[in-house]
Amino acid sequence: MAYVSKTFKRVNPREAAGTGQRGSEPRSQNICIQMLLVMCNPLQVFGVDGVNFSVHVENQTRVRDAMSRRHHRVYQLYSRTSGKHVQVLGRRISARGEDGDKYAQLVVEADTFGSQVRIRGKETNFYLCMNRRGKLVGKKASNKSEDCVFVEKVLENHYTALMSARYAGWYVGFTKRGRPRRGPHTLPNQQDVHFMKRFPPGEYPETTPFRFTTVNKRSKRVRAPGTR
Repeated sequence: MAYVSKTFKRVNPREAAGTGQRGSEPRSQNICIQMLLVMCNPLQVFGVDGVNFSVHVENQTRVRDAMSRRHHRVYQLYSRTSGKHVQVLGRRISARGEDGDKYAQLVVEADTFGSQVRIRGKETNFYLCMNRRGKLVGKKASNKSEDCVFVEKVLENHYTALMSARYAGWYVGFTKRGRPRRGPHTLPNQQDVHFMKRFPPGEYPETTPFRFTTVNKRSKRVRAPGTR
């Protein structure tokens, strides 16, 4: 507000006293103009420097959502290296499942408002988890440990990577033989951590066919009845 007042000439009190009520008119005009400038440029008055909204959004996505209804999805994770699907065999995890195998059907539960999920075996009811040593293990459904929370990341090559939400930089990965890799030995650019989501056989989502419409430039415009 200081720079606004400098742009206007101050009224001399003596001149204002000599002119009677005329001296109050410039002051009222200055106040009106200043109020208009404040309304037109609110960022100059109420703006706060150094506000990073991306940090706020990231913090909100980490907050657990215990009130809303869980969003469940059922699909298979196809491993790029082993050429098979991820299996949750109780406490043991592998990537040797064939298409349609009952142990390869995974229930993905949205854990937060962001991309953090929990992956549970539909047949065994065990969660896919990563312990502090970076080893992939299965834990019972009653266990709500943060070791079982992963962050879904869609890579540039359209593959999906699963990073541990508790141990940043550690990814779910498998060897060519379908054996799990430890988290500290994985990187996002390795093919071992690349997966493709596939629906189980016979459980494809219902989609409505898209109808294309063509417009012919030579076709006459149809007018509504009663118009000229």
